[in-house]
Amino acid sequence: MAALRSSCAARLFGSATSRPAFRLAAAAPVRGFAQLADAAQESQTASGDQKARIKTFQVYRWNPDTPTEKPTMQSYSLDLNKTGPMVLDALIRIKNELDPTLTFRRSCREGICGSCAMNINGTNTLACLCRIPTEVNAEMKIYPLPHTYVVKDLVPDLTQFYKQYKSIKPYLQRDTPSPDGKEYRQSKADRRKLDGLYECILCACCSTSCPSYWWNSEEYLGPAMLLQSYRWLADSRDERTAERKDALNNSMSLYRCHTILNCTRTCPKGLNPGLAIAQIKKEMAF
Repeated sequence: MAALRSSCAARLFGSATSRPAFRLAAAAPVRGFAQLADAAQESQTASGDQKARIKTFQVYRWNPDTPTEKPTMQSYSLDLNKTGPMVLDALIRIKNELDPTLTFRRSCREGICGSCAMNINGTNTLACLCRIPTEVNAEMKIYPLPHTYVVKDLVPDLTQFYKQYKSIKPYLQRDTPSPDGKEYRQSKADRRKLDGLYECILCACCSTSCPSYWWNSEEYLGPAMLLQSYRWLADSRDERTAERKDALNNSMSLYRCHTILNCTRTCPKGLNPGLAIAQIKKEMAF
């Protein structure tokens, strides 16, 4: 019986001579992150170094601590083989490795927050969604959003932009309570009317690309705010439609739009502020 038990134990757990080898393998030291990085680098070197793909980035620089100095464009060169695919990846690498004084906004890196909005190669867009062109010879020029006061480098002052957002009262306004005391319901058809409106992330790319907003930003609400206004005008649950229209019924808030459609062309989320403005004008007229 004892021999049978020993045989079964040997089959289940291995023989006595094999167990120390298992213990030795389990007790092997775990390499740290630095050792793993060195091993990866050695592996890459062993497999053959890639040819460097150097790309130059021209970045707008201005420091409020030296207000008498004019803004300049500063050049940075990066190897694209060691850089992520997006412009934001390049900016982060420049700040981390080349120039810690470079200043820009960023947050989610997924095109949701709108923090990294800037002008890249003449187009307002989000740095986290803008891919670096593969042509290494062509320089990339990066500016803050146009026709805005600059806080520093690539950071625009959006104080007026957010004041205008507050002025349109971007929240549900109603007096009638819900029949069952729960959420305010709407039909699927009414809910579909909000598609293409609620996705706006307030990055200001559209408004700062609009010539009408450049010249009248103190009074003209601009594409982003008008799209947000229509989002609440189109909401079947809101009960302040007349008041919202009255607030827009003047010569500046709405009617400075001349349908240039820069806003629609540049929206990084693929929305159509020009269509929303046209819908507001249509409702105001009829």
